[in-house]
Amino acid sequence: MTQQNAELSPEIVLGEMKKAGVTHVVWLPDSETNFLYVLMKEEPTITLVPVSREGQAFSIAAGLAVGGKKPVILIQNTGMMESGDSLRGWGLGMNPPVVMMVGYRGWTRHGVNSDTAATYTERLLNAFGIHYFLVANSSDANRITLAFEESERNKCPVAILVGDEYHGFNR
Repeated sequence: MTQQNAELSPEIVLGEMKKAGVTHVVWLPDSETNFLYVLMKEEPTITLVPVSREGQAFSIAAGLAVGGKKPVILIQNTGMMESGDSLRGWGLGMNPPVVMMVGYRGWTRHGVNSDTAATYTERLLNAFGIHYFLVANSSDANRITLAFEESERNKCPVAILVGDEYHGFNR
């Protein structure tokens, strides 16, 4: 793996969002996505919708989807777990075609999780029946497109687990 592919480039992620036609990014600002935030803020085709609690992201994204927009939820795995009821009610109750980009805190490619948040992330998604794709570096970026295509085709939430060990989002 080259150094260029060892991290997840925020430029590539934004390019995949634009290719998918994302109109809105619903998110709780955090330090891990700083470089992606700077790029999204400058992108005229994307509207940033900050929330004060992660659970709000699902209802806002569902409303945007019903209104004909194409949102993506940018959320950390711990926030997704805290938002379980909102995910259940809005995400699964309405089945909007929305993609969640989930920061996979604690995950390592070596299978030795450094945080129990990683231990329970996939278990929660499996319990809710939400299909997911792992994106660990820039060479995995095509999975972002696959997630958007599946979400549209099946009219349901799909997750992208961002397992960026090398913190390409946070250079």
